[in-house]
Amino acid sequence: MRNQELSNRTKQVALRVMRLFSALPHSDLARVIGNQLLRSGTSVGANYREASRARSDAEFIAKLGIVEQELDETIYWMELLVDGDIVTAVRLRELRVEAEELMKIIVSSIKTTKSR
Repeated sequence: MRNQELSNRTKQVALRVMRLFSALPHSDLARVIGNQLLRSGTSVGANYREASRARSDAEFIAKLGIVEQELDETIYWMELLVDGDIVTAVRLRELRVEAEELMKIIVSSIKTTKSR
């Protein structure tokens, strides 16, 4: 996958998370979980952008590791929104699928780079 395509996909995840956050109910619980989701979901693209500017394989792997962590955290917060009956699973389905696909791509990139 091309670097620019992945950069665009991670940015789109951030934008979708932002829209989701804006549409959450105004309860304290939804806002607390939503804030966590907003932080992790928007940092995926920012950290991927940093990784793409890495000066070495070691730096690239380390920064992609952060992307992996942020994606995993984003998926976790989405699970809590669904399991806590704040948002329906149907509403988050596409965003969650995209986050999981990105996770697979990032993990694969880490493994490929390590094997060089």
